[in-house]
Amino acid sequence: MSATHRRDLLKLLAVAPLTAGLTPVLPARAASPTAPHPQLAIAPGIVKPLPSEVFTIRGTNAETRFEALRETGQLTPAERFFVRNHTSTPRLTESDWRLSVWGSGLRGRGPVDFSYGQLRSLPSVTRTAVVECAGNGRSFFTTQQGEAVSGTSWTLGAIGAARWRGVRLRDVLHRAGIASSAVDVMPRGLDDEFISGGNNLGRVRRPLPVAKALDDVILAYEMNGEPLPYDHGFPVRVIVPSWIGIASIKWLGDIEVSDTPLESPWNTQFYRLFGAAHPPAGSAPLTRQTIKSAFELPNGALLEAGRTHRLTGRAWSAAAPVRTVEVSTDGGTHWRRARLHDTPRRHGWVRWSLPWRPRSAGTAELRARTTDLAGNSQPERTVHNTQGYLFDAVVRHQITVV
Repeated sequence: MSATHRRDLLKLLAVAPLTAGLTPVLPARAASPTAPHPQLAIAPGIVKPLPSEVFTIRGTNAETRFEALRETGQLTPAERFFVRNHTSTPRLTESDWRLSVWGSGLRGRGPVDFSYGQLRSLPSVTRTAVVECAGNGRSFFTTQQGEAVSGTSWTLGAIGAARWRGVRLRDVLHRAGIASSAVDVMPRGLDDEFISGGNNLGRVRRPLPVAKALDDVILAYEMNGEPLPYDHGFPVRVIVPSWIGIASIKWLGDIEVSDTPLESPWNTQFYRLFGAAHPPAGSAPLTRQTIKSAFELPNGALLEAGRTHRLTGRAWSAAAPVRTVEVSTDGGTHWRRARLHDTPRRHGWVRWSLPWRPRSAGTAELRARTTDLAGNSQPERTVHNTQGYLFDAVVRHQITVV
């Protein structure tokens, strides 16, 4: 590389010395999703704008580029929140919406209906929680571990954190007359029926055990202080803290309450672990998510040698609050503890940072490793499963020092 070309390249890096605050050092600044003329990507069935600086389109889904989160706080703005759609986003109205609660697990067998106004008249609660797809990190089974998996090739951006306001599911179930014999509760969405392999699997639905339904699950109608956007479940969605994202059904239409165990393709065919390391019939249906960390830095980023850069990222665990984040800048040979910028809490993530001054040009492999208060730590390798769920290994993040 010529000296002139190198100088021109460095002008484009937009890297800066270590400073106070939470602004990370990156090779380029992601455009705001509200910029006057953003370059928009297209995903069939998604309503909101999808600036290519913020999202990567994956079929009917939109993955958040993790570097686009670096200017945000603990909460993910709705315009930067990832979208996981099986079909397409429905545009529903408050006036036409009804929630029907029915089934053998009700004393009167139902159905008991709630209008939007009736639901909002119930006592409200607010919970801050991440929603994370079970397949978040799936692509690393192939790129890091050389293993074939099926499903959407997410990197680490199929996650977002928001402050959700709504009503406790248990309050709705008690008003509907849930019986002591009830064992399962199954919310179902109002999006289109899902066709897979030529088979109509019906609308997205997945059962919850009654114990979880009566615990911390809410029916949310607000996200970060605003009505739910269309793509995120308007007018009402389920939020199941710490569980895989499929449990948090969007566009809620009805809830079956049953005195016998319930099944759907989303807890039999999908969202179980299959493969050589698992039982022939698959694992039990997946519930809780796992532990991860991520850099707010594009893979392949360019950083200048001889300057101090501020590496930033986020860490989370579904099992317990984060205890520590360690960062390696030499492919895992040496580790340093990062500074946490948030008080670790259940169901959320923490922002972290670490100063780094690379001495010479060349390629470098960054790694971040999270440990939680329950003693869980990210492994070097995730046990393979054919559908690529629950990837929790340390991710190898490649960058170039120039």
